[in-house]
Amino acid sequence: MKYILPIILYFLFFIDQSFAQVTFDFSGYIVNLPTYQKTNSIISNALGIDESNFLDLTRLRLHPTLYPTSYATIVLEYEIDPLYQSSSLLFGAPPDRTNRQNFDLRWTSIDESNFILSHFIDRLYLRNAFKIGDMTIGRQRISWGSGRIWNPTDLFNPINPANFDKIEKDGADAISSRFYLGNFTDIEVVYNPVDDFHDSNYGARFRSNVKKYDFSLVGGYFDRRIVIGGDFAGNLFKAGARGEGIISANKDDLNSNFAKFILGLDYQFTSKLYGLIEYQFNGEGKSHRSDYELARLVSGEILNLSRNYLFLQSTYQAHPLLNTGLSLNFNLNDGSGFISGLTTYSLTENAYLSFGALLPLGSAFDEYGFYPTSVYLKSEFYF
Repeated sequence: MKYILPIILYFLFFIDQSFAQVTFDFSGYIVNLPTYQKTNSIISNALGIDESNFLDLTRLRLHPTLYPTSYATIVLEYEIDPLYQSSSLLFGAPPDRTNRQNFDLRWTSIDESNFILSHFIDRLYLRNAFKIGDMTIGRQRISWGSGRIWNPTDLFNPINPANFDKIEKDGADAISSRFYLGNFTDIEVVYNPVDDFHDSNYGARFRSNVKKYDFSLVGGYFDRRIVIGGDFAGNLFKAGARGEGIISANKDDLNSNFAKFILGLDYQFTSKLYGLIEYQFNGEGKSHRSDYELARLVSGEILNLSRNYLFLQSTYQAHPLLNTGLSLNFNLNDGSGFISGLTTYSLTENAYLSFGALLPLGSAFDEYGFYPTSVYLKSEFYF
């Protein structure tokens, strides 16, 4: 924090001070997620954990926003997470920080065998607008890519599609600048420092539009690798079409070079029925489960273990207050996957009650064979 505060003060004192009265907004939400999980007996015996587990996670997220001038915005998103668990979790507690976070802004106030109370800052940034663009400094979300399920070009804030308790992507500690070049055209430059300067990540994204198709080109240096890629989104007849991909190269080890890409279609069949299909090729993954890098998955370095994936999703509005959805994520290499279902009822304009389940498919030690069967309730209130 000692590095972020002087930067914030500098911007507050030296940006254009022609502003109206300082304004302040406050919003947030509280989510409660009681969940029953049952792990494959082979996995539980091999790892020495209980086969059945009940946990109850509450997420209180506070989002104050300060507008000190007509051009500047200071955003804070702070979360408090009490978690009860009847036994140890398969993948354990989340790390104190991700590999895109330079500052440890997560604290654990209570850490007992069955109860953990943690709190953390997920966003803390200053954004200042200029006539030709804007600059943002601090922990922020940098959203790149067009995929609905996977985002190979999202090199700062990825999320695992099997994680049903997350709403936001983890923030990245970065300095980003966007410059407007014309209608629907801009370029964004991002620097993500880490402890060792030589391990810092940086990249740029050029975005524009041609004949009703949005596209972008990206390039940079991430995790000591050179990365280039791009994405597109538009219409294919009456369906939505999108794709994105990257090539990641290590000049010192050509055998470690790989490509990732996704292709997806979605279609609104009726006013109530929506469908989506998305394919992912993950060149960083392994073709055989004996080569899976599970340690890298647990540490958050990678999101998937294998190479070829297919995701199918359908949602249906059964009633103006009742929505239901069903998804299938399938690993085409080892035959594992998961079925995910969610039904949500709108209690009020800002309160929802949901029932969901995640059912893994496949044998023990396949990629999704590690995941427990999960059945959960979710109550949400937004303010």
